Amino acid sequence: MSYVDEVLERVIRENPNEPEFHQAVKEVLDSLRPVVDANEEQFRRDALLERLTNPERQIKFRVPWVDDKGQAHVNTGYRVQFNSAIGPYKGGLRLHPSVNLGIIKFLGFEQIFKNSLTGLPIGGGKGGSDFDPKGKSDREIMAFCQSFMTELCKYIGADTDVPAGDIGTGAREIGYMYGQYKRIRGLFEGVLTGKGLSYGGSLARTEATGYGVLYITEEMLKCKGDTLEGKTVAVSGAGNVAIYAIQKATQLGAKVVTCSDSTGWVYDPDGIDVAALKEIKEVKRQRLTEYKTYRPNSEYHEGKGVWSVKVDIALPCATQNELCLEDAKMLVSNGVIAVSEGANMPTTPDAIEYLQKSGVYFLPGKAANAGGVATSALEMSQNSERLQWTFEEVDSKLKTIMVNVFHNIDDAAKKYGMEGNYVAGANIAGFEKVVNAMNAQGIV
Repeated sequence: MSYVDEVLERVIRENPNEPEFHQAVKEVLDSLRPVVDANEEQFRRDALLERLTNPERQIKFRVPWVDDKGQAHVNTGYRVQFNSAIGPYKGGLRLHPSVNLGIIKFLGFEQIFKNSLTGLPIGGGKGGSDFDPKGKSDREIMAFCQSFMTELCKYIGADTDVPAGDIGTGAREIGYMYGQYKRIRGLFEGVLTGKGLSYGGSLARTEATGYGVLYITEEMLKCKGDTLEGKTVAVSGAGNVAIYAIQKATQLGAKVVTCSDSTGWVYDPDGIDVAALKEIKEVKRQRLTEYKTYRPNSEYHEGKGVWSVKVDIALPCATQNELCLEDAKMLVSNGVIAVSEGANMPTTPDAIEYLQKSGVYFLPGKAANAGGVATSALEMSQNSERLQWTFEEVDSKLKTIMVNVFHNIDDAAKKYGMEGNYVAGANIAGFEKVVNAMNAQGIV
């Protein structure tokens, strides 16, 4: 049995009931086989893959809080500090009922390679809780966030672990958490990113993930002799990533015709109205059923269906495993030329394989959505300098980073004879930097 297969078997055996984590490890290690096979003796001797797939630290804790009626609740909090070979742990805090240890480990493992691809000195980590912020009052969310940070603050710091936002964790939640951290630790430092502009946040952070998806997609098309100008685009999701992906795609001359939330999806043949979408989701916090009141010519449909529309480019920006094989087949039959992942692992393995075999350009999330964490790292730099850069400065740095990410993954794929396979290219390029650092630092 090969070293890769031994480690995959061990990961599944030692981490039962964590299918998302198994999926992430398998996807990465399968594409790393050429690199591992070329160095098998050394990697096996140093147990390199075992060290890579085992988090350096896993923290699980209870989070008690009291609702507006005086009822106490207990949620579970997590922080998985996966790998610090190239810098302090960096990764978001997800607040969603689906959160469990396996999902946090899958996200943290992906984060190692995504963070490496940015070229910035940040390691991989992830955290969160099974708390659901939907339907909660501001006071209830504050109570939860303060309780959550009361425990988490023992394990994080500006040079140790710097969490950020994620699904369910926006500027409001980050603010409450930061206030509690500062109160307990007595430190005003860049321990969280995604902060408000008045207390150390970075301009362009809100837009960064969505903008980054389009910058890397634009660069890929440019290298193929094509452009975003005049293309029709399908986007899933209606959160932060989706909204700003739609905005940037529109600015670059494309027409985005879909978006979605957990209950249904919208088709707008005239192009999604970003201002209306922001009003519905960011201001009123309503469902997409309201979109038709702003755009009477649009259509609202219950359930799934974003990928059934004829488009040139698909940008899955909602959640994991949302684009399955049947969706991929619909996209291909409708002539899609590129799929770029705005969310973390939104495309199932069989769908990725089908898209690649069908000649569709496929940019995986660890490359395509790296703009968010890259700009978080830029926020860390600004905090360290006690400075705030302009929107244009941050946006320019973000675009440069995303262009470089594309060329790094493109070069890595070509180096190992897999030209055009950006999944393999992303994993290899991210892996090589981390492994070099791990080897230099000894067996730790």
